[in-house]
Amino acid sequence: MQFFARLSPFRAVRDLRLFLHQRQKHELFFLFLSVFMTGLLLIGFAKDSKVEKVYKPDIIYVQQWRLDRSDAEIRAQQAIDAPIKQKQIEEREKALAERQASFKRLEDKMKKWGL
Repeated sequence: MQFFARLSPFRAVRDLRLFLHQRQKHELFFLFLSVFMTGLLLIGFAKDSKVEKVYKPDIIYVQQWRLDRSDAEIRAQQAIDAPIKQKQIEEREKALAERQASFKRLEDKMKKWGL
């Protein structure tokens, strides 16, 4: 704790002023230029690091069915649901094929560049 007792912000500012006062003009110019460029790079990295998350929750709604349904009612409901399910499967396969095609194009470009 004695180490921190000797620290004073006023002494630090006075020491910095004394240090800067003893420097030549070109040294101060390059000091401030280097601090500015470093700050610019840090701000650029901080600004570029913000990535927006695209989150779309997959909500599944559960249907409640009566326990006393007959087999004919079950088959009728399955006949209604079958085209909807088939459409969803086809959409999923189409999206997968498009994604695979885009990755294939990217791979071909990388091979062309020799990567």
